[in-house]
Amino acid sequence: MLAPLSEGWPGEERLLELGLASLARWDDFAAELDAFAAGIVTSRSTVTVAVDEADARDLSRIRDWLADQGHPVGALSRAELRDAEPELTRALRPGFSADAERAVDNRRLLKALTAACHASGVQRIAERVTDIDVLPHEQVVVAAGAWTGKLVKGAPVRPVKGEVLRLHRRNGAPAPPTRTVRAWVHGRHVYLVPRAHGLVIGATQYEAGFETQVTAGGVRDLLADAEAIFPGISEYGFAECIAGLRPATPDNMPLLGRIDERVTLAAGHGRGGILLAPLTADAVVAELSGAPLDETKHTNPRRFS
Repeated sequence: MLAPLSEGWPGEERLLELGLASLARWDDFAAELDAFAAGIVTSRSTVTVAVDEADARDLSRIRDWLADQGHPVGALSRAELRDAEPELTRALRPGFSADAERAVDNRRLLKALTAACHASGVQRIAERVTDIDVLPHEQVVVAAGAWTGKLVKGAPVRPVKGEVLRLHRRNGAPAPPTRTVRAWVHGRHVYLVPRAHGLVIGATQYEAGFETQVTAGGVRDLLADAEAIFPGISEYGFAECIAGLRPATPDNMPLLGRIDERVTLAAGHGRGGILLAPLTADAVVAELSGAPLDETKHTNPRRFS
């Protein structure tokens, strides 16, 4: 999800601005990659909804905060929500819509990036690196996700586990939403992201170290919360359930910048790694060129030292 507005939270103003700066780059970024893998962008709007009154109050708080930051989002009535997404539960309390947001197929994206790198002459060497000091290169960019702390001593990046379900639409099943749907269900967050042949549902969040086993409770909660929003998923087929590791930092801001004359970090993106991809690429090139971006002035990886 490319959703800096829908995922925004009071107190994370700097992260919101960083996400918006990257979102502004995404349409051109996707257009360049379309030549290597079509269909990267899967939806072009987000609707945020609530199940009960307490959830609706939380969404109202976020909407007011976004407006205070100069980023008003579209108000959404129940009638408008029913017209936009008729298969959603009719009793939902609508929050807001963010038409500037996007969702992308991450697997198609990686396929396109791999092909684009190959076409550009990038040499890819699949080897495990455990010590960057022994690498012979003049410049090193560490983009090792949740494992960054294993390569850069003191880098404050920790893994946060998240489980995701993939469902495919069976013949006769209701059509999935056309937009990304983010919902608050009795205080829990769930999202439904449309795909060409079904839905992606996510995501749980656990502090579990590097453990990535899918749990029965995580699958149960995701399915129950998603069905409370979109009852039609009961007719969908189960395709896959996986768990991944988000690389988180203490202040939820990424680590983008130099730590010394040789090593640059591009890590700690938390839940916004794909959203921040084009900005991160620009930031790394700018660092290597000796002219850091003004947009990344708050991402100095040495700010915790």
